[in-house]
Amino acid sequence: MDQPIKNFQKSPSIGPAQAAKPRSGRRFVLTAIVILLIVGGVVWWTKRAAPPQQAGGGRNSAPMSIVPEVVGKGDIGININALGTVTSLATVTIRTQISGYMQKIDFTEGNDVKKGDLLAEIDPRPYEATLAQARGQLARDEAMLKGAQVDLTRYQGLAAQNAVPHQTLDTQVALVAQDQGTVEADKASVKSAEVNLAYCRIVSPLDGRVGLRQVDQGNYVTPGDTNGIVVITQLEPISVLFTVPEDNLQAISKRLQAGAVLPATALDRTGATKLADGSLQTFDSQIDPTTGTIKLRAQFPNTDRLLYPNQFVNIRLLLDTHKDVTTMSTAGIQRGAPGTFVYLVNADSTVSVRPVKLGVTEGEHVEILSGLVPGDRIVIDGADKLRDGAKIVIRSENNPAQTTNPAQAPADPDKSGGGKKRRSDGGQKQ
Repeated sequence: MDQPIKNFQKSPSIGPAQAAKPRSGRRFVLTAIVILLIVGGVVWWTKRAAPPQQAGGGRNSAPMSIVPEVVGKGDIGININALGTVTSLATVTIRTQISGYMQKIDFTEGNDVKKGDLLAEIDPRPYEATLAQARGQLARDEAMLKGAQVDLTRYQGLAAQNAVPHQTLDTQVALVAQDQGTVEADKASVKSAEVNLAYCRIVSPLDGRVGLRQVDQGNYVTPGDTNGIVVITQLEPISVLFTVPEDNLQAISKRLQAGAVLPATALDRTGATKLADGSLQTFDSQIDPTTGTIKLRAQFPNTDRLLYPNQFVNIRLLLDTHKDVTTMSTAGIQRGAPGTFVYLVNADSTVSVRPVKLGVTEGEHVEILSGLVPGDRIVIDGADKLRDGAKIVIRSENNPAQTTNPAQAPADPDKSGGGKKRRSDGGQKQ
């Protein structure tokens, strides 16, 4: 009897707290499931209650506000753009050709001068004395020549009568020839002295603008002076040197050989302001192998002096012009899965996708080779959310660059959605 009692006492006892653990775990799981079901139901109800979102520009969406443009017809140019440097057609450093003291400066720095205008004067007195000496020598030798010629005439008469030996006659002939050579040398000396005296007055060799003087009055100048006296730069006309890719050479050469004048426009660094109009003169005789470009020269009248030597400018060379072609703004060009396309405004206030083939571009306008005809209306603003067949509302129509009648009437308002009031600019008020 004692042993069973001992075993009973050693068995573990189960308390109330331990018995409640399984029951509380099941309760937690049920609570979590209920919470998840409630959250899922709320999410489902929210999605069901929200209105379905439609793709922008669909047939059932609200009309999109757009800005239209009428496709026009006109001329469009083929331009070549390049960066150029303004270069003077003539830049001359004025140097003295004789040595002497600078007696007078006869120009004002920065002024314009004409060809032949006096620029400076060198002390002429040494050269006047040299000229006088040469003239005196010439006069003396001319007198000696005249005396020798008189003797020669006399000897020729006596020799005919055998009154003098022929040796005397031959000697006199040689003497006359010698005196003639001396006179010619004296005349050359006189001419040289006259030229040196003329060099004492330094004049401008061309029309242009003088820079800052390099020599002051009173200095001794020589022909070997490196800086010279002043630099004169021709500004009217002036040229611009620029380079274009060698691929453009054939077209340019063909146009020049045909006698065409290719207009060139000089623009400032930003390319927004026109500085001058000119024309292409010629191109270089060889292509630069390191860059694959060729150098061209364009000339400009530059009467308003907006171009200055060593100035960097943008050049727009008009190679050719396509006349009477279909044109539109580049703002209306779209690119996507259909390729290059536009949104065409239909008569029922919807748009449709119209693929187009583009030609050359000039500024903000592009040539249309196919896909559109003059008079078609396209979207140039508000096309971001449009789709094929989307409903539209015309916000405004502003195309001052169009070549067709800007007052062209839009689609019938009775057919384009609500009979909206027609505006004088071809649009509709919202």
